Amino acid sequence: MAASDTVSFGYDEVPADAKTGMVGEVFSRVARKYDIMNDAMSGGLHRLWKDRFVRRVKPRAGEAILDMAGGTGDIAFRMESSGASITVADINPNMLGVGMERAAERGIHSLVWSEQNAEKLTFPDHFFDAYTIAFGIRNVTDIPAALAEAHRVLRYGGRFFCLEFSTNEWPGFAEIYDAYSHHMVPRLGKLIAGDADSYRYLIESIRRFPPMPEFAAMIRDAGFSQVKVEPIMGGLVAIHSGWKA
Repeated sequence: MAASDTVSFGYDEVPADAKTGMVGEVFSRVARKYDIMNDAMSGGLHRLWKDRFVRRVKPRAGEAILDMAGGTGDIAFRMESSGASITVADINPNMLGVGMERAAERGIHSLVWSEQNAEKLTFPDHFFDAYTIAFGIRNVTDIPAALAEAHRVLRYGGRFFCLEFSTNEWPGFAEIYDAYSHHMVPRLGKLIAGDADSYRYLIESIRRFPPMPEFAAMIRDAGFSQVKVEPIMGGLVAIHSGWKA
């Protein structure tokens, strides 16, 4: 992707070389209230979605797993008891800081924390058995580049799992959720986190994310095989998965 290209930042189009910094500012602002806001926005459902996601990953003792955009540790904490060696990576040091504090509070010391750009990972080829990313891929500037990097760092037979908001296909529900998210979520952001604009961007970024079939095609284009899509709540969120053959 050329630096002169434009990409979506919510409903706006911005220079590609500016988006990463703009997204970074959003997450730096919301880091301290991120998990509280997740509960408020989803009515706590994000916890069930993440539980389901980790059950699909099936982490096992002895595996090396990269949890990309894992910031505050929600997915890594769920996988830690498996005995897998887990690296939590995030481009935002503020999110990682919150995650490390939460790990210390829980007495969890086995996780590795690493500041990483999903589009340009510093890990060697064929290094991980599994790659997970939950509610992070839509904030990446160059999604194909991030998927290519996921494929590169996975060993042959390694598995890719992505949990992300998607396009709801339940008649009627989509309109209700759309109205709720556009009008209520920024208000909740203002009330709880003192920041309506950041949460307005996060909702807009969901609307701009590719529909399930289109994102599945992007995963295949990155080299993954046996790509599957598991819609949750009619596609409000979805688990995409694939294997590196």
